[in-house]
Amino acid sequence: MTDRHILITGGAGYIGSLLTSELLRLNYRVTVLDSLLFGGESLVPFLHHPNFHFVKADVTEPRAVKDAVKDNWQKPDSIIHLAAIVGFPACQAVGKQVAWKYNVDATKMVFGQASDLGVERFVFASTYSNYGLSENGKPVTEESPLNPQSLYAETKIASEEFLLSQKDASCAPLLFRFATLYGISPRTRFDLIVNQFVLEAFTKRELIIYQRGYSRSFVHIRDVARGVIMGLEAEQSKIRGQVFNLGTDNGNYSKDDIVRLVLKRMPQTIVEYKDLTFGGDMRDITVSFAKIKNVLGFDTTLDVDDGIRELLFALKTGIIQNPTDAHYRNAQFIVQ
Repeated sequence: MTDRHILITGGAGYIGSLLTSELLRLNYRVTVLDSLLFGGESLVPFLHHPNFHFVKADVTEPRAVKDAVKDNWQKPDSIIHLAAIVGFPACQAVGKQVAWKYNVDATKMVFGQASDLGVERFVFASTYSNYGLSENGKPVTEESPLNPQSLYAETKIASEEFLLSQKDASCAPLLFRFATLYGISPRTRFDLIVNQFVLEAFTKRELIIYQRGYSRSFVHIRDVARGVIMGLEAEQSKIRGQVFNLGTDNGNYSKDDIVRLVLKRMPQTIVEYKDLTFGGDMRDITVSFAKIKNVLGFDTTLDVDDGIRELLFALKTGIIQNPTDAHYRNAQFIVQ
């Protein structure tokens, strides 16, 4: 059994709950710090695990992390900072002041506490939304200019800039820019493109598609968990102050590609296309994932079709019984 102790902020969420499961399976000790904005049912299976500890707290509290670990094992070896107001619609809904408090100020506070505690590395969840639109249509790399199209991306870029300014601190920052996630986790979200397409095709037998020709990059949530753990276990010299796009070159799809994959599994679905122009998340982008493959040896094991099949299985069997419930969404409206 490893003595390594990982603290996850936002550990009850879509990524955090699956990551908790995987880390426990690998014999890590895991402390989850979460305010339970979307409930804590995702953590129920872990409550009796001897390596699991839960603390209900809000990351905007100045001593949240320090208080979470003062009576619990030793200090964390690493902190995975997932807690945030995630996604452009959710950030728009709460407004700039609140989004900045939870996504930027909280990151600075959690990192400061990590440094004070002597934590070795700080893993930060960022997003490929930061790139916005790719210039000249070429795949964006970690060196490409950032061109945020939403408040959400602005907050993530501000946090990244702070963490990269701390790359020589005792606590080594590691930044992942996630592609758009899909797939099942203990707290599944249905306000992400692939998951929402499957849900709507299954429940309504129809899809309404906006921004038809736009390309995005997609990655299965289980591969994201694997990638984050590879970052935890990599030599510190490989990850200190580094940014990695997390996904796969094979995960770059247009919306039409995704629709075709959904129709392959649910051919009776009616598809309708609508134009929509608005000030928001107008990403049209292809992403390069060469760096994470070359430096960490990461590649994905699952594709969008795997995700669609598992989502359909969960819906058809009733494993997820009320998929339209607000519990499964960070925001009520997303642009497809």
